[in-house]
Amino acid sequence: MPLQIETFSNATGGNSFYKAITHPLAAPKGRSLLEHLRKAGPVAIYDPQNLASSFGQFYGLQNIAIAGYFVQDVEQIGRTLFNHVAQPVTAMRDCAAKAVLVAAFDGQKLVDPVAHLLPLNAPWYSFDGLRLPDAMLSDKARYLSPLNFATNLAFFRDAGGQHTRLVTANYWTGYSGKDAQMWFCLFDGEGKVLAEWQDPLPPAQGGVVVDSKLVRARFRLPEFTGQLFVHVVGAAGHDVCKYALDTYGDDASVLSCTHDANAWPSDVYAGLPAPEADEEVVLWVQNSHPFPIASGEIGLNLMGHAPTVTLQKPIAPYATYRLSVAELLPQARWPQQIEIKAGKHFVRPRYEIFNAKTKRSRISHPNVERTDLKPDPRLYDLHRWLGKLHILPAPFLPPERFRSVMQPTPMSTTTETLPVKALLFDASGEALGEHRFGSLKRSDSIAFDLTAWAKESGMRFASGYGHVELVYDFDAGGEVDGWLHSLFRYYDAGSGHVAETSFGSHIFNTALVYKNEPQSYAGKPPGLTTRLFLRLGGEGYDSFCHLVYPASTPWHERSETSLVLTSKVGQEVARRVVSIPCSGSLFFRASEMFTDRERAEAGEGGYVLIRDTTCRLFGYHGLMKGDTSFSLDHMFGF
Repeated sequence: MPLQIETFSNATGGNSFYKAITHPLAAPKGRSLLEHLRKAGPVAIYDPQNLASSFGQFYGLQNIAIAGYFVQDVEQIGRTLFNHVAQPVTAMRDCAAKAVLVAAFDGQKLVDPVAHLLPLNAPWYSFDGLRLPDAMLSDKARYLSPLNFATNLAFFRDAGGQHTRLVTANYWTGYSGKDAQMWFCLFDGEGKVLAEWQDPLPPAQGGVVVDSKLVRARFRLPEFTGQLFVHVVGAAGHDVCKYALDTYGDDASVLSCTHDANAWPSDVYAGLPAPEADEEVVLWVQNSHPFPIASGEIGLNLMGHAPTVTLQKPIAPYATYRLSVAELLPQARWPQQIEIKAGKHFVRPRYEIFNAKTKRSRISHPNVERTDLKPDPRLYDLHRWLGKLHILPAPFLPPERFRSVMQPTPMSTTTETLPVKALLFDASGEALGEHRFGSLKRSDSIAFDLTAWAKESGMRFASGYGHVELVYDFDAGGEVDGWLHSLFRYYDAGSGHVAETSFGSHIFNTALVYKNEPQSYAGKPPGLTTRLFLRLGGEGYDSFCHLVYPASTPWHERSETSLVLTSKVGQEVARRVVSIPCSGSLFFRASEMFTDRERAEAGEGGYVLIRDTTCRLFGYHGLMKGDTSFSLDHMFGF
């Protein structure tokens, strides 16, 4: 069964309690607490914050002798926990318990007011035994502060001549002015700890690089394909660790990129593509918890079709399982789409596509499929004030070299129709064409070749490239929900290399606000500024960036965008100012924007901060290895 615990709410954000009890350093302490309770029982469970059930999902509270279940909120009286009916805390003294579990952190504060109600001579325990060391806390005054659990997981591999490189910036110290560190725990494919370490972060805005090749040499490790747990110590401003993740190889044809894993496990993911001819699609199932996933808990099904086919194998704590789509869905073929029934057992996973003909591979990710979202008919009325409303922009790469393909993807379990259209623009902002998909059904899987459409329609790109916007088609009818997604795939005609990415829509560049849109990086909407991270490529690699200026309603005619080359210690090395027309875009390479001397001064870990205080831009980035290979993914902001 899926885990019955809230990991993330779109209304309130991430659940710190979930992270607190599943942290790699907390799990051994949790198991020790359970053993103490087993020996001390029978146990009265006092649950003033309604956390006992969530704790029990992982630690098996049902396996201890329970003398009674007690609550503080009278509205909770009568609820059940492992077949025990909740009673008022005022009745706890009369139960036959020999020990008490206060199901919360900061237990002393909760026990003091009700100490006279505890069973006579019964010792009490709480979750305080699971606490992380004080030195790892960013907010020492409030243990369950989200800033104390600025964590994430990353697919991490160094095997078979392939390496991974996690890149980010220290954007936390800029908010607090205090030093920060990163704590790491590396797990191998079986879930065993290969290494633990903690490194200081550079000064504010400094670049951070964690390379699997260097980690392996530092700790003298064997080859591994596993995952890296990352904990930012001293976080401020953001409780999320965002990063870009490059896969590169000893062979120049190995190159791909993806990004942070979205640190809260979800029930369902969608947007996993079925394989093309000569392809194998592999889903890397990586258990995010220090507890096993039971056989039959993970499953795949074709979008819009039942039934779900489950994996009949258990997965050990923190272990990695290489699940070939063909293992469960042997008949699935592109452009079919696949849903992943994850049961909240792992964060947003990676998938890897291997092509037997070209001997190349690429990595990307599916997306969180919302289970809490319902169709929003108000969007039809808001169309008159908010123009295009939700926009999903993506690059249209130079057609002489690349073929650009898009695939709209349902991303809510309630989505039955997808009324959408594609708008194609030259980089100058000139509108070149519109393709109406109509109202797609949930089971429809369409791969639309943008390059072929542009050629057949006689479109001329004066700039040599442009961008596409996927928007709702309100004239097509059907239900809309404001959670518009698509996969974008790019084929290099010369090398045969392929890269792909997927993302969701936002409302862009309007002063009006609707349901937390236009989204802000750290504050309340509207988010009308830009702060994007473009990492520099290492030796032999050139970074590129495709910036798009989308607007739901007319906004400033041109952007005022600064490209700030930043050193590994957070210092500005050079700055260029560019101007992008509204509904236009800009494609550039770092080597063309900054000199060799400037990039060398930025150093390993240097990056480009893309800053604009006049509008919100959306960006894609990647690396190029000459004409041999390239990577592409959307950028992150902070």
